[in-house]
Amino acid sequence: MARSRKPKVIVAEDRPLTEEEARLAAEAAEYAASDADYEQYEEAEETEDLGPPPTPAEAIAALEACGEAEKAAGAAAYHKVDRRYLGVSVPLIEDMVRLWRAQATVEERVALADALWHSGIHEAMVAAAKLLTQARLRPDAGAWAAIASWAPEFEGWAVADHACNAGGRRLVADPSRLDAVEGWLQNSNMWTRRAALVITLPYTKSNNPTAEEQAIRTRVLGWCATLAPERDWFIQKAVAWWLRELSKHDAPAVRDWLAVHGETLKPFARKEAAKYLR
Repeated sequence: MARSRKPKVIVAEDRPLTEEEARLAAEAAEYAASDADYEQYEEAEETEDLGPPPTPAEAIAALEACGEAEKAAGAAAYHKVDRRYLGVSVPLIEDMVRLWRAQATVEERVALADALWHSGIHEAMVAAAKLLTQARLRPDAGAWAAIASWAPEFEGWAVADHACNAGGRRLVADPSRLDAVEGWLQNSNMWTRRAALVITLPYTKSNNPTAEEQAIRTRVLGWCATLAPERDWFIQKAVAWWLRELSKHDAPAVRDWLAVHGETLKPFARKEAAKYLR
């Protein structure tokens, strides 16, 4: 599904943003800057029989029923990825998914998530990722296999980042999966290469990393060095994002990285990476 043609990125320097584009851009900025996306999801207590989970067709119908044509058009114009948009907000998708997760076994969640992902509908793909976004998920081999299989199909930051948010928890649960993620660095799809950094963001968060976590940080800093020479804006932004988040908890490591590799970054990315350094 990955396309070789890179979508044009419209930024403020190209033309003024419309009101809808400005709203979407603000949401994107808030999402990218947030630590909340890497908080653990709490399991809902089972207090009643909620019935069976929806079929993929029923889940899509529920999303369609909440869609708004104007929002869908705005999202399509903003994301510029050739897929169907329904115009359903992420908080509303999360409300639906919360119920579906409570209704389904882990195996049923994985099956529903994979079907929704392959529907090619933007909001259904977001819901797919949300279905698997949970810190404690047992067994989780099926969830990881699904997320890893999606990575070569990434086409834009929005859906990919939701999938990486789910996948990051599976990496924390089993760090040996980093070997597979490292292979993404050689993928011809720019979004897949970028995902290698986004999915490992949880490893930037600790103030007191274990020896294993420290080794993983060092490993991913090497990935940052591998990707830094690429000129694509989204790759540059991802490297800067990873370094910026790490700098909140390990400023010396980021200073050392910038001293050696900083000149390989574009000026905006170098500035973003050093945002919290003093």
